[in-house]
Amino acid sequence: MRRDKIRFGIIGLGLMGREIASSIARWCHLLDDGPVPILTGICDVDEKKWEWYLEHFPTVVIQTNDYRELIASPDIDAVYCAIPHHLHEKVYIDIIQAKKHLLGEKPFGIDKPANLKIWKAIESNPDQIVRCSSEFPYFPGALKLIRWINEKRYGVLIEVRAGFHHSSDMDLSKPINWKRQIEFNGEYGCMGDLGMHTQHIPFRMGWRPKTVFADLQKIVDRRPDGKGGTAACKTWDNAVLTCRAVDPFNSREFSLVFETKRMAPGATNTWFIEVYGTEGSAKFSTHDPKAFYSLKSTGKEQGWTRVDIGSQSAIPSITGGIFEFGFSDAVQQMLGAFVAELKQKKSDHPFLTVTPAETYSSHCVMSAALLAHATGKRVEVCYNKK
Repeated sequence: MRRDKIRFGIIGLGLMGREIASSIARWCHLLDDGPVPILTGICDVDEKKWEWYLEHFPTVVIQTNDYRELIASPDIDAVYCAIPHHLHEKVYIDIIQAKKHLLGEKPFGIDKPANLKIWKAIESNPDQIVRCSSEFPYFPGALKLIRWINEKRYGVLIEVRAGFHHSSDMDLSKPINWKRQIEFNGEYGCMGDLGMHTQHIPFRMGWRPKTVFADLQKIVDRRPDGKGGTAACKTWDNAVLTCRAVDPFNSREFSLVFETKRMAPGATNTWFIEVYGTEGSAKFSTHDPKAFYSLKSTGKEQGWTRVDIGSQSAIPSITGGIFEFGFSDAVQQMLGAFVAELKQKKSDHPFLTVTPAETYSSHCVMSAALLAHATGKRVEVCYNKK
């Protein structure tokens, strides 16, 4: 059976670039009859990073340190782009205007004005599919929770908590990198880098914050600069945003909490979402990736039920249903959701990747959070594009 090919280029060949490339390499893992991605182009200013790709991908026909050369090539249909936030506006717009589909990294612009400029490029190029990376909702437990939410098993929402916790920055001897510097990462700090992971499911459920109160922390003032001295850390390490949102199901208001922490003791890379309601509650965490927890509210005492879940996600795979699911599987499932949209404008995939509209909502929330922290007040979130 002949299957269409989608020729991918990767801009930014670091950690996530390799994950995407690996997902492409093992595409036969998925039991899907849709298009097959092929890695045909790579780009990074550090040419040493080319070596791994050229060793493992004989399909690569373009290797360059200038992204403009890659996106100008007729051998590229779509691009995955993982670069520092201050480069998003220029590079993303150039990719879109070059008529390439784009799967970009969050937050889609270093700030709200940059995000709006990317928006304008998207509106001027409606034939291009442009989406944002977010892997964790593709864990089977997360998809089970999404189905649980869509079935409205919660009754009236009391509270929703979504978070992403790291602990690598607990090592105070860790040298500073671009994510700790405002000129590269932006004023959002950990919110810009981690926030979309926490917001993907709530935004898709229609749970968009009306107001936000923000508790932002700069815990480490200085880090080694890699040259024998130290450099100032100017970005936020941890953030807790306490929001009020309205559930479109019943027009009732509830608490919505987003946590993004780079200094969370004991958390290597933990993503979670918890939903609490008057009739039922459910939660999932990558800390316990085979478990889905739920409870039904009956009387004054309730108890959590733990269901052990297997490996199967939105796109079936060759892995037996009894086995475990991991981050690399989530990356491949996310890429599969993106490829599904390239196949047809209206995909039948149950949970698609982050839309440009959702990245804009994220910027609105984070901008309001900066103001809320600066003033010490709860701030209304403005979604007006003017």
